Amino acid sequence: MCLYPLLFNPVYKEKIWGGNKIRDLFDRDITGDKIGESWEIAAHKKGMSIIANGEFAGESFQELLNKYPVQLLGKRVSYQEGDSFPLLVKLLDANDKLSVQVHPDDNYARENEAEQGKTEMWYIIDAEPAAKLIYGVKPGISREGFSQAIEKGTLEKYLCEIEVKTGDFFFIPSGTLHAIEEGILLAEIQQNSDTTYRVYDWNRKGQDGKPRDLHIKKALDVIDFAVNPFSNTTKSLLVENQNYSKQYLSICPYFAVEKYDVCKKFTLNPAGKSFYILMNITGKGEIGYDNKTFEFDRGMTYFIPASLKNLTISGQLEAIVCYIPPSKEDIITALLQEGFSREEIARLAGFNYQW
Repeated sequence: MCLYPLLFNPVYKEKIWGGNKIRDLFDRDITGDKIGESWEIAAHKKGMSIIANGEFAGESFQELLNKYPVQLLGKRVSYQEGDSFPLLVKLLDANDKLSVQVHPDDNYARENEAEQGKTEMWYIIDAEPAAKLIYGVKPGISREGFSQAIEKGTLEKYLCEIEVKTGDFFFIPSGTLHAIEEGILLAEIQQNSDTTYRVYDWNRKGQDGKPRDLHIKKALDVIDFAVNPFSNTTKSLLVENQNYSKQYLSICPYFAVEKYDVCKKFTLNPAGKSFYILMNITGKGEIGYDNKTFEFDRGMTYFIPASLKNLTISGQLEAIVCYIPPSKEDIITALLQEGFSREEIARLAGFNYQW
């Protein structure tokens, strides 16, 4: 057995709010004009990645996880056969508004849905002029007041709406009310969960001509009304050199996400600690490993097994990189060694939530 950078066949999901940007921007062979989601790396009952390259082509991601869990995932992930892969990585194309929704935390999801909770982060790959999303509720609204607004049809005035542009990023801890509005293509890194509680769906009908189900009671159980997450300033941390620049976008217990702007190359050395997921959002490059090269062009997403060592990513490209982080203390130590202050670290997106 010799593992290598794994490429998967995407799992496409038609949605009433979907469009054709995933097809057009990434030159993919997709049928249909309402593809809302592309599950790039998934091992979930509602979508399973199938390996597209190399020796293991045709096998499911779950089959390979059951055979080689330690080599694939690394020592930071505790895994037994049948466990869930910790993350789900997607592309989302919002040609219309998504529902206003919220996700539960781990405890609530395990008790009520038999799966883990859902904390996520978004990176805006493409945004039309004046595109917006909803992020949290306005300060001062209580659970009771919010419930009454739903009944009266006045909910929209209590939602925080934010104009976005390409390159923006957002950390969305469980309990945060949110919605993507039209004109946005984004990458989503999330816990491996498909549990969503809809609060409001813009009074529209689903594909069957009927209003889609809402989940008001459960949503009210899990929405965090005490804190408006967007009121806390979150920033990336930037490292620059002659070969690339790296931004730390989000670090939380579930995942760490970085963005690389590459003009020449950078290296990764998982060395048994954690897998890496690489998504090329623009540009052209290649991955070098074990005297082989793997094409790494725009829209391609690779899974890098934890057992691999000394990979080189070269070219001129922008890439999202995610992995399972070490402990909070180890992260702080590493960032301090890179020259960041504790105040800068404290403002990093995601760092103050759920630790």
